[in-house]
Amino acid sequence: MDPISLAVVGALAKLSEQAIKDAYEALKALIARKFGKESDLAQAVENLEKKPESVGRKETLVEEVTASNADRDQELLQAAKALSAIIKTSSGSSQIIQTATGDQNIQVAGNDNMINVNNSKPKS
Repeated sequence: MDPISLAVVGALAKLSEQAIKDAYEALKALIARKFGKESDLAQAVENLEKKPESVGRKETLVEEVTASNADRDQELLQAAKALSAIIKTSSGSSQIIQTATGDQNIQVAGNDNMINVNNSKPKS
């Protein structure tokens, strides 16, 4: 997931915190200024706000960020990274979002993890 989508998804979970809300609103305003309030990207953000747990709406946001080339806009990336930094340091918690595509994926989150992988093929 691109930095802009990650920041939006992460912020929606913690909008009760004023610093996060302020940084999120600044990112939304920047999107509206650069792409228009009625743009597909702005609408994807608004729709995700209505159903923040929706996988489909998250995927649509990622799609619109890519389609609009917002993920290449340095000003938007800076705002998204600033928002992500605030989310990361808020309340001493962290958020981990992982996306796996295909097969044979391993995902780990948290501390003190150990992974053992045995790649040996069974004997015939």
